[in-house]
Amino acid sequence: MNSKLPAKMRAVEVSQPGGPDVLKPVERPLPQLKPGEILIKVAAAGVNRPDVLQRMGNYPVPPDASDLPGLEVAGTVAALGSEVTQWKIGEQVCALAHGGGYAEYCAVPEVQALPVPKGLSLTEAASLPETFFTVYSNVFERGGLKSGEVFLVQGGSSGIGVTAIQMVSAMGNRVFATAGSDEKCAACVKLGAEQAFNYRTQDWAAELKAATGGKGVNVILDMVGGDYVPKELKSLAEDGRLVMIAFLRGHKTEVDLNEVMRKRLQITGSTLRPRNVEFKGQVARALRERIWPLLDAGKIKPVIFRTFPLEQAGEAHKLMESSQHIGKIVLTV
Repeated sequence: MNSKLPAKMRAVEVSQPGGPDVLKPVERPLPQLKPGEILIKVAAAGVNRPDVLQRMGNYPVPPDASDLPGLEVAGTVAALGSEVTQWKIGEQVCALAHGGGYAEYCAVPEVQALPVPKGLSLTEAASLPETFFTVYSNVFERGGLKSGEVFLVQGGSSGIGVTAIQMVSAMGNRVFATAGSDEKCAACVKLGAEQAFNYRTQDWAAELKAATGGKGVNVILDMVGGDYVPKELKSLAEDGRLVMIAFLRGHKTEVDLNEVMRKRLQITGSTLRPRNVEFKGQVARALRERIWPLLDAGKIKPVIFRTFPLEQAGEAHKLMESSQHIGKIVLTV
């Protein structure tokens, strides 16, 4: 480790499972680097739904992960572990973390870091990794979205939603979305959705069927689960794919297998955090090749709703849980 680095750092920990007030500022030793890891002096850290679930005690921390919340950061490379070849001290990066993002310093595998896209601040870059890794791996790899196919994202105004809308529309596909207010629906359309349906006032499944001439969509990215799943199966075209990444309305539902068999549907899903470094490194390489040029060109842009100082992480979580935001919430360090 660099002898010029401090021995201690500011961080925010989950003092015990509970509400936003259990997030407490603390002082911690700097992370010790493993082979192949870089130490990032954190300028900003994204806030994501898994952070909230971890704080509540509903998202167990993997045994090899930091107990500090925070799954994405941006900042400056401050130290290199052994065997690091891709980065140099002083370079600016954003990275997918295995936890530990709510701190002044965060250790991440070098293969999970990406260069800060042209023209973006470190705060903007910190809003990218978690949602971009998640959307790309689930929509294009697991969901197999192809050129000319039609896509629906549930929760289009969320961090995942705004990323999915922009990424898929930038790749030339038709995009539809659902959201919980007319304001949020308008934001989805502005970001590239052909239409967005207010699930509080509209029958989104009927609207989607009409918008696709009765054919349905090819891929659905779902964070809702529960009673949405039967509607989603009816909304899929033949050979359609339903990709689950969360279940805000519950993890159990009733499925009509006849619908699945008749239309040859696929139901799949994934969680990102438990995947190994090799998998995440493969996603990072694909993002750098296919998606980062779109960010560099300004065809995809970060959507940040609000920033909070690191010590106000509890306030950031309150906002996240209110679902009043459109886009990402970021902590500045």
